[in-house]
Amino acid sequence: MGSWNKAVAGVLTLMVAWTVAWMVPLPAAAAPAGLRLDAIPVSPHVYYFHGQAGVAGAENQGFMSNAGFVVTNDGVLVFDTLGSPALGEAMLAAIARVTRQPVRRVIVSHYHADHFYGLQAFKARGAEVWAHENGKLYLASDLARERLAQRRAALAPWVNAQTRLVPADRWLSFAPGSDIPFEMGGLHLRVIDSSGAHSDGDIMLAVDEDHMLFAGDLFFTGRIPFVGDADSKVWLTALERMLALRPQVVVPGHGEMSRAPLDDIALTRDYLLFLRDKMGAAVADMVPFEQAYAQTDWSRFAGYPAFTAANRLNAYDTYILMERESLHAK
Repeated sequence: MGSWNKAVAGVLTLMVAWTVAWMVPLPAAAAPAGLRLDAIPVSPHVYYFHGQAGVAGAENQGFMSNAGFVVTNDGVLVFDTLGSPALGEAMLAAIARVTRQPVRRVIVSHYHADHFYGLQAFKARGAEVWAHENGKLYLASDLARERLAQRRAALAPWVNAQTRLVPADRWLSFAPGSDIPFEMGGLHLRVIDSSGAHSDGDIMLAVDEDHMLFAGDLFFTGRIPFVGDADSKVWLTALERMLALRPQVVVPGHGEMSRAPLDDIALTRDYLLFLRDKMGAAVADMVPFEQAYAQTDWSRFAGYPAFTAANRLNAYDTYILMERESLHAK
């Protein structure tokens, strides 16, 4: 959400104390009857939960993103907690059916509602939360409170008055181009900084022994990504870095896990390049956005899930980004 960072930076210091008090997690409500998740095996130590295609709504109970977990000899590491406290509780129940190891740590890929609203269920069980330090900017923003109000209306009873936004216990700070390696229960893992691509606080998680990667929303399989006001130039660089890791399997933020990342990454990469090409040409020729959008042949991507919901906004925000890039180039 880079567009609002500068606007809120000057008031963050005054807001932090109030924000932290407001975000103290309450015990999560029990999952509504019938809400059950099943963990899908990925690799020897890794499982994931595969969300449905489309946007969050009553039909999918907000279950439209992916999350996963790593089973170690010293507890379970969770990556993302889905889009409601009820889904967080359902994740915990599913994890308990796989292993008796307790959940000790949660890593948040980024602070977007569909990836972290389940956190309070894990905090109630004593899990430690890690996230990129830039997530503090989002949690201190009006946008965070507006999104929570919207989800309470759209996803009741799964998101309700007891739902709270949970900050990290450890805010991760990265040197440029660096990772944070750590060991847990005999496994070697790396938190990889990709901030500024899809959101200000993007991180990925590599599990070295399993040659696998949790990519968050930097990678979508089989559907159009939500671009919003992301920086697609940084995002494309992050995709190249992802490929350089040579993972054998990647769990994306949305869509099926990929056992052929080099092939499956093509949709996300090609879509971003297409947006930049068409909207960049319109900016260069001073063609208004409405005209440029109407004149663009979108048929190559129109059949993919989430196209109707996301494409127009993706194109508009890319148009604005290309305007900004053109001004900086002068």
